[in-house]
Amino acid sequence: MNERKIKLIWDFRGPSALKTAEHHRIHLEEYITAENLALNITGFKDLNDMHSIAYLVVHESEMIAVRDALKPHRGEVYSSE
Repeated sequence: MNERKIKLIWDFRGPSALKTAEHHRIHLEEYITAENLALNITGFKDLNDMHSIAYLVVHESEMIAVRDALKPHRGEVYSSE
């Protein structure tokens, strides 16, 4: 059985939310490389003009360590659909 994937999410609000989320993604990519994570899925999304997110997808077995190190605001089960 395949291991579940968890999407860790950081919320950014305000007029500079998109730029902040975009920049945060750079740090998430650096973390993936530094920690040699199994997955390389990250990104950012503009939800509206005052709310954007950055996200990182990890295997469920890696989630606790990554959560404790990076302190995301929330998480959800990831679906690539």
